Amino acid sequence: MIASSAKPTARQLAPSLSHIWQTALDTNQPAALWRLPNQTDKRLIVHLGDKLTEQPIDLDELRPGFAIGLFDNPTDPNREEMAKAFYLHADLQYTIDGNGQVEPKRDVPTASLNPLADAFQVRVRAAMQAGQEPRPSGAGSLSAIEFTETTQPDAQRNFEDAVAEAVRAMQAGKFWKVVISRTKTIEFAEQPDVTILFDRLCAAYPAAFVSAVWLPEGTGGAPAQIWLSATPERLVSVEADGVFRTVALAGTQSAYYPDGTLKRTADALWSQKEIEEQALVSRYIIGCFKKIRLREYVEEGPKTAQAGNLMHLCTQYTVDTNAVNFPQLGTVMLRLLHPTSAVCGMPRPEALHFIQTHERHDRRFYAGFAGPVNIDAASHLFVHIRCLKLEGKTATLYAGAGLTEDSDPQKEWLETEMKCQTLLRGMRG
Repeated sequence: MIASSAKPTARQLAPSLSHIWQTALDTNQPAALWRLPNQTDKRLIVHLGDKLTEQPIDLDELRPGFAIGLFDNPTDPNREEMAKAFYLHADLQYTIDGNGQVEPKRDVPTASLNPLADAFQVRVRAAMQAGQEPRPSGAGSLSAIEFTETTQPDAQRNFEDAVAEAVRAMQAGKFWKVVISRTKTIEFAEQPDVTILFDRLCAAYPAAFVSAVWLPEGTGGAPAQIWLSATPERLVSVEADGVFRTVALAGTQSAYYPDGTLKRTADALWSQKEIEEQALVSRYIIGCFKKIRLREYVEEGPKTAQAGNLMHLCTQYTVDTNAVNFPQLGTVMLRLLHPTSAVCGMPRPEALHFIQTHERHDRRFYAGFAGPVNIDAASHLFVHIRCLKLEGKTATLYAGAGLTEDSDPQKEWLETEMKCQTLLRGMRG
């Protein structure tokens, strides 16, 4: 038999997404993987060099990268300070197309990082040569990933007690709205391949912003962890052409009838409580526009929007920053909006104080913000909800419910359960 002399193709020689992601984990290099709503291509960046620290987020000044901000670092809207976040520089960039083809784009701005970039690429090639086969795009959806939910006997009672206390506080006039969250813990049978979970969420929720962020030990004083999310809520975005967008998203109901039939968005019925909850978020955004004397904006909605197995009320706001000569609008609105009333409450100081004194967990990056900055001359930051924190084989899911004085504790518990199931359903494939 004559041996084939065919040379391997460029595709066969190219690393897979899993090769690069695993190398980032093995070398303790922070990394961010994401896919924008209604797009096919995925992006991956690797941060080289300095340890991650919180820094001001100026959308006009930062070099390309990825921001992930904590929930509990709100700025004072009356001061000219910027919102802060941990910022991953896009020292190494990769695009993954719909067929799983990885295309590297090296963007190392300083010569001092060249050795680190070269060393990382050597590790990637070593992983390939060690026999770690590339995983074709979508193939992970065929693999079983087993996990079990950890029993939390007092979770429902504790959450409903907090909701009841919040309702009493609102009826007493202490604040108008507050968002109370809870956690759910699951255990994987073995440490999961995050790129498989990411691909499954991308397939299940094409209209969501899906992301996975690897933060080595010591980032913000925390253990090593990966945050994975599929969020429907845009916080601020600024396109390459200068168009600014944000949304008011609130109110939740199942996207399915009890018999399992999918609802049409036109058939969704909303209660007075849900309408008022969404209106509070909209009024807060408009209040921010008024604070900076911005009148030239376009308001669309509210409309029913489907997000996976849920439906929400959504109003979109658009501003042409070139037409109004306000290039810093994205940075300014990030400061004013975070944390939004959709994940905190109104008035914000009173709602935030109630959350900090009544929730039994640290939100960390849940209900913060995450997204690419100045990638392809555009920035897209999303409210970091529908998310989980992965530490080894243990994952902590986070979900919250927007409360008004008309809230019912049992119904709010069921709402948080539906939101947790959004991630669980997507990960099951």
